[in-house]
Amino acid sequence: MTALPPATAPDRPVRVAVAGLGWAGREIWLPRLAAHPGFEVTAVVDPEPGVRDRARATHDVPSAYADVDDLPAGAVDLVVVAVPNHLHASVAVRLLRRGVPVFLEKPVCLTSAEATLLADAERDGGAVLLAGSAARYRADIRALTGVAGELGPVRHVDVAWVRARGVPDAGGWFTRRDLSGGGALVDLGWHLLDTVLPMLGPTRVTHAIGSVSDDFVNDSAAHAAWRSDTAAGGRAPGDVEDTARGFLLTAEGASVALHACWASHESLDRTTVTVHGAAGSATLRCTFGFSPNREPAPVLTRTRDGETVRLPLPEEPIGAEYDRQLDELPGLLADPASRGAAVAEARRTIDIIERIYQSARPTAPERQHALAGHRDR
Repeated sequence: MTALPPATAPDRPVRVAVAGLGWAGREIWLPRLAAHPGFEVTAVVDPEPGVRDRARATHDVPSAYADVDDLPAGAVDLVVVAVPNHLHASVAVRLLRRGVPVFLEKPVCLTSAEATLLADAERDGGAVLLAGSAARYRADIRALTGVAGELGPVRHVDVAWVRARGVPDAGGWFTRRDLSGGGALVDLGWHLLDTVLPMLGPTRVTHAIGSVSDDFVNDSAAHAAWRSDTAAGGRAPGDVEDTARGFLLTAEGASVALHACWASHESLDRTTVTVHGAAGSATLRCTFGFSPNREPAPVLTRTRDGETVRLPLPEEPIGAEYDRQLDELPGLLADPASRGAAVAEARRTIDIIERIYQSARPTAPERQHALAGHRDR
């Protein structure tokens, strides 16, 4: 087999459209793409005329459309899809089938069936699907991954993203299960799994169970005031979890304890990852995301033989991981090895999420069986 040449970035900026101008599209992706020399934002897509007109004027974008189907053939090299969760797969599938490459915000899909649709569309259309994996591009996560590689076989990982107050878009689509696919597990938990699973390698996750709760989701004091999409009064109550806890076991016997939480009794938003290896452990304490209510600075420590040492970390501004991912996107877009990789990772992630939800929210027959068993005791 002839070896493929190494992937290189194109010799001109990547022409990109941003589809979906909610918080992520408007605040994360559009301004960064507009400022990045590797990209040229040629179009924005959103069903709301006022929203797309403001975005077009703010960032001097040539064209605006109500739907991705309106994008002319050959007009863009990539579409960044940042629509609400329930539309992620359907919008991406429509573009991929037309042969248009897609960069899809997380969650890449909400079900295993959607993962199959994405895989089919990527194959049939001949275009590549890339996925948002911002946490992997954090300097502190990369440092932790490097240290973890020195600890021998991974035995266990504790990973948590716990917000003090941070229910997003309260009363909007984020807190409606039919539109979001779930709460903190689908949102924060996707980032956590995207961070941890590569540390475990290609091993199969044989068991995944968990629990969910919703003590804060409809408490106005727990809403994410730092997000510009916080809902006004009169919107529907949320029916998703604000807290999820999961436990995973791999075929090799490694385990993962996961805790994703939109709101809590904590004073600061924090993210912690502890990797326990056969030859020691390493812990990163930081804060993912953009909340201003965060840890002052990330701290990475390593423990061996009863001694804990603090390891150096580079300083970086909040959100640098998104810029770093954009730096690598043109190369990924040109790399034949990228095709199928995002769907394969998403399939693994959504399978775990589905199994946690299944154990936390049993179906009606399962609930009846559990109740009958309780009465028999």
